[in-house]
Amino acid sequence: MTVHPVTVNLAEPIYRRMQRAAERTQRSVEQLIGDALAAMTPEHAELPADLQTALAQMAYLNDAALWQAARTALQLDQQQRLAALHDQQQRTRLTPVEQAEEQALLKLYRETQLVRAQAVVLLMQRGYDVADPEQFTPVV
Repeated sequence: MTVHPVTVNLAEPIYRRMQRAAERTQRSVEQLIGDALAAMTPEHAELPADLQTALAQMAYLNDAALWQAARTALQLDQQQRLAALHDQQQRTRLTPVEQAEEQALLKLYRETQLVRAQAVVLLMQRGYDVADPEQFTPVV
């Protein structure tokens, strides 16, 4: 991959924050800034434009909002309905209405997982230890 040098002028407090974050993650300030820019402009060419925008905008969320996003899950009734549709599909054919409902719930589930994953990536880039899966018990 070709690398292009870029000069960025940062205010002292911002530079110090970047420097501390770089030290915590054992990376250079340049790597940290590059990763932050990459997170702000993710490549999601196959995703709908609104989801691409939402994922890119997550880079501007504060840490508390990212932790909340990392714990997001489908609502309990949605989880139960999706499971019921899957169980029913194993036994019989779904009606066209049920198939459409299942597809809509699957789409919502996948989008929720993408949001959770993006939040975890951003938290990791900000220096948080995200190794313990217990931290990400979903908030329903």
